[in-house]
Amino acid sequence: MKLIRRDLYLEKLSRVMHTPDIKVITGIRRCGKSKLMEAFIDELRRRDSSANIIHVNYNLTEFEPLTEYHALEQYVRARYAAGKDNYVFIDEVQMCPSFEKAINSLHASECFDIYITGSNAFLLSSDLATLFTGRTFEIKVFPFSFAEYLIYHELSDRYAALDRYAEEGGMAGSYVYASREDKYAYINDQVFRSLIVRDIRAKHKLRTPDLLDHLADYLMDNIGNLTSVRRIEEALKNARVMASDKTLSAYIGHLCRAFAFYRLRRYDLRGKRYLSSEDKYYLADHSFKYARLGTKNMDYGHVYENIVAIELLRRGYEVYIGKLWKNELDFVASRHSEKIYIQVSDDISRQETFAREVTPLLKVPDAYPKKLLARTRHAPFQHEGIEVCDIADWLAG
Repeated sequence: MKLIRRDLYLEKLSRVMHTPDIKVITGIRRCGKSKLMEAFIDELRRRDSSANIIHVNYNLTEFEPLTEYHALEQYVRARYAAGKDNYVFIDEVQMCPSFEKAINSLHASECFDIYITGSNAFLLSSDLATLFTGRTFEIKVFPFSFAEYLIYHELSDRYAALDRYAEEGGMAGSYVYASREDKYAYINDQVFRSLIVRDIRAKHKLRTPDLLDHLADYLMDNIGNLTSVRRIEEALKNARVMASDKTLSAYIGHLCRAFAFYRLRRYDLRGKRYLSSEDKYYLADHSFKYARLGTKNMDYGHVYENIVAIELLRRGYEVYIGKLWKNELDFVASRHSEKIYIQVSDDISRQETFAREVTPLLKVPDAYPKKLLARTRHAPFQHEGIEVCDIADWLAG
């Protein structure tokens, strides 16, 4: 399979080298965590040929004897090299039961710079503080961005490429298949069902496993729409799928913690408080929707919205939905002292559509940047302080 250099993540890993943290690489299944680890190992070897690198990859049968945590710790300690920088890389760490005991012990020795990846259902962001008594630093990895998609396929016409990316998505493992049908079969069967859903069922021992499929399909069909547990419960009930609000809340949590979906909360910009009634959910990669539900009704507006939401998270923003009186902003993105208000649209060629999209931005009282992202296929322009930019140009960086 063709590989590209993922500079965003390699730079993040480089910045935390030699810090006293356990570096944990997280992200949805098949988003490239293992390949990123291998690329970083190669980078280390180029920088320091004397570095002592200890790499355990549980995908390989040669490491089966290390699936007992004492054996894992002994293996690593036996390969310590005095007077050198010692790096430990462990891929698919969850395949070693009680792995956290070995990792915590190695970390406490202060002899190793430790990096790990693992299945999302068994190595969750919310579990890191509990699993590891020492400090952790999480590197969140996403499927291919549009910019990476351009590099991978060596495309120069970004406007035409966005049409392809909107259908194919960023799950790079699907790119080796020639037909769209085979690409979607890989995404649905080999990634979503065989890995993500299986992992969730294995960890949480779900009593109604089929409910997870129904719930995932509902959320996929409603990306970008305001959603509540009560609304989901009613929709599933109409489809003769019965579930309590407590069970649905738990299952939504499982899907989000496995990085299949990202929940964005609504925030009252005037009252400066989060609203608890309804949220929006976005897929880690929009291709899951088409792989599972088909492409008969291509809702480009919500697909572009999904792509922008994930790109903002990829760029390190905290993202929420803005509520301002009777108006709603697609995204409010903040990072340190930076804040951006963003509206996303497919087509703003009609004056009434353009007016509808810019109105919420014009009503924001502060002076932070405001952007309208749409399929303009033109250079950016200004409208009363709002930057109107083509989505492809913005995504390409």
